[in-house]
Amino acid sequence: MREELLAIVERNSRIDLKELAVILGVEEIDVVNELAALEAEGIICGYHTMIDWEKTSIEKVSALIEVRVTPQRGQGFDKIAERIYKYPEVNSVYLISGGYDLLVTLEGKSLKQISGFVSDKLSTLESVLSTATHFILKKYKDHGTVLTKKYEDTREKVTP
Repeated sequence: MREELLAIVERNSRIDLKELAVILGVEEIDVVNELAALEAEGIICGYHTMIDWEKTSIEKVSALIEVRVTPQRGQGFDKIAERIYKYPEVNSVYLISGGYDLLVTLEGKSLKQISGFVSDKLSTLESVLSTATHFILKKYKDHGTVLTKKYEDTREKVTP
């Protein structure tokens, strides 16, 4: 039940508990207790709402920042990752493979604000060797949800 419950809640955290119980073939109280246990164990870490900001009047810029760092002795990448994720602008920090060590995602009101964060805060950290900033221009799919309409060819068909 646990894996199926997690998969369903990850796709739709607002699902009605009664409906969830029916899908899983268990009593509602079992679902409530299992969710509480998953939260207490730190397996479920939070519930989030996904918003397509392009459909609002709110200006928001998102960026992916690749960061190359010198790991700290005895602490690896954890200490520098912690310093980075404590900034309120930072949405997520991942340890990654490849040419860079960390991937940082953040949001700001403008390109200038994000660039300022990278140059004034991120690049000045003593363990940071280099960064590469990639601004997100358009989201097509996010967290498994397609955000754009499917392309439809509206050209007139020509037959021979």
